[in-house]
Amino acid sequence: MIGILTMITIVNSLLLLPLVGAVLLYAVALKLYLRPIQDLKRLEGITRSPVFSHLSATLTGLSTIRSSNAQDKIREEFDELQNVHSAVWQLTMASNAALGLWLDCISTGFVACVTFSFIVLHQDTYSANVGLAISQALILTGMVQYGIRQTTESIQQMTAVERVVQYTEIPSEVNPSKVPPGDWPWKGQLQFHNMSLCYEPNSPAVLKNLELIIEPTWKVGIVGRTGAGKSSLIGALFRLARIEGRIMIDGIDTGVIALDALRSKISIIPQDPVLFSATIRYNLDPFNLYDDDMLWRAISEVELRSSITGLDYMVTEGGTNFSVGQRQLICLARAILRNNKILVLDEATANVDPQTDALIQKTIREKFKHCTVLTVAHRLHTVMDSDRILVMDAGVAREFDTPHSLLQQEGSILRDMVDATGPSESESLRRIAAEAYAKMEPNRHLMNGMPNPWRFGREGNSRTD
Repeated sequence: MIGILTMITIVNSLLLLPLVGAVLLYAVALKLYLRPIQDLKRLEGITRSPVFSHLSATLTGLSTIRSSNAQDKIREEFDELQNVHSAVWQLTMASNAALGLWLDCISTGFVACVTFSFIVLHQDTYSANVGLAISQALILTGMVQYGIRQTTESIQQMTAVERVVQYTEIPSEVNPSKVPPGDWPWKGQLQFHNMSLCYEPNSPAVLKNLELIIEPTWKVGIVGRTGAGKSSLIGALFRLARIEGRIMIDGIDTGVIALDALRSKISIIPQDPVLFSATIRYNLDPFNLYDDDMLWRAISEVELRSSITGLDYMVTEGGTNFSVGQRQLICLARAILRNNKILVLDEATANVDPQTDALIQKTIREKFKHCTVLTVAHRLHTVMDSDRILVMDAGVAREFDTPHSLLQQEGSILRDMVDATGPSESESLRRIAAEAYAKMEPNRHLMNGMPNPWRFGREGNSRTD
């Protein structure tokens, strides 16, 4: 480029004036173009994400959509998202075309100045010099246009870097440095002392002033209507959000220990099982802590031995080569391997068939007999044989007692929920609760050896049959 400028200047020094004018016009066009194109590029990225998310969700739930005959509704939603993205994309392409048009106009004007300068001012110039100057001017304008286009494209792509940088600026979790003893928790006792949870600093509390004690080895069912705070209680246990008050596990405040240490000591089986696109071995033991015999033993305990040909058997993306029930059983096998003192089931059996539900409950009763188990459930059958039922309502713990005792209380929320299931179903639930209560050890009727303060009726220190 420097050689071309030098050659044109030697042939006709007056061409420096239109060259300077062309450079200024290029700069103005570039400035006017960059102002809207960066915003358009951001909008294009923002409107593109919902299109791909909708498409991915549609493919995942294709069977549900077809069974519900919701194809037209899903198609309309996709068309709306696509229309918004296409509108922004069209404006982006129009802006690129406008830039190209103005660059061509400026380049054409510069080449015209070079050509007519020889006709008007230098009529005695050799024709070879004229041809050389014009050809080199065309090459120069082409190079400048290419450079400007590459510059604008690079600046446009920097909007993607902006979005990545935004993620790096998100405040990190407050992570204390204190590490608990290696064998903690020893028993699995949970204590909530005036605990409240809110997801944003200035937002209303989702959980409000929880004050309860869950003794070691208790099997506690957590029930309540949608939005009652059941899953938020589990999030507070893992410290996934900001809490006020204290949560104690075996006498140690979870707010003063490292998050990775806390979360590694609590096993969870979520409603949507999480499987990695890797081998069965990696899904069960991602940190290579257990030998093959222990892995096979865990697989056998959840009755998946016949479905898994080997530990190096690959799990496809999202675990689609397994049924929903089998994915939950793999997560259960993972929890069996870790053998933590606290197990959380966040509506783990909501999407599985009754047989798999029964297998999961049977395995939990046998393999986690000496562990504290918290079960968030929407099926009352799942938790009616628990040691305690915690009834949540609008973020407040309304009731906490044995299922049988709550069903005997007039005005009990649990009793209303059971009655709402219908005569036959409610009778079955009452029978399950009564049988579990009859089999319960006498001291498990009490809390810390004292009458349960959560009961709203008559108190009894023990029960003799």
